[in-house]
Amino acid sequence: MAENKKEVFVLDTSALLAYIEDEDGAEYAEALLIRAERDEITIYIAFVSLTEVMYITLQERDEDTAQARVDLIKSLACVIEESGEGLNITAARLKAKNRISLADAYIAALCHEQSGILVHKDPEFERLSPAINQHKLPYK
Repeated sequence: MAENKKEVFVLDTSALLAYIEDEDGAEYAEALLIRAERDEITIYIAFVSLTEVMYITLQERDEDTAQARVDLIKSLACVIEESGEGLNITAARLKAKNRISLADAYIAALCHEQSGILVHKDPEFERLSPAINQHKLPYK
């Protein structure tokens, strides 16, 4: 009997911030997180998203808020994927061929490696379609 593989999603930093700050698209991200808690789907978060959430929040708010946000993300029913040789190579190839930030290259590389759907509200990712499956949240 064949085993059913769970659907895989990757939350970009913009999707995480939409969820945390209750922006447009927060409901979709929250629905995915509830499904992940129920073990219906798998959600990945790239290590670099923690760095981005931390520095963005430090710029806009303060250290305590930044740390609380990172702690919240770590508590979610998600897999936080650290960098490794395969991810580094995939990110490098994406960065070399596309005008995207290094952080976005890692996030897209994770999505590619996991055959997932990238959830984001970042127009920079549009140039990676159709190679990277995407669900676009409403842009700001």
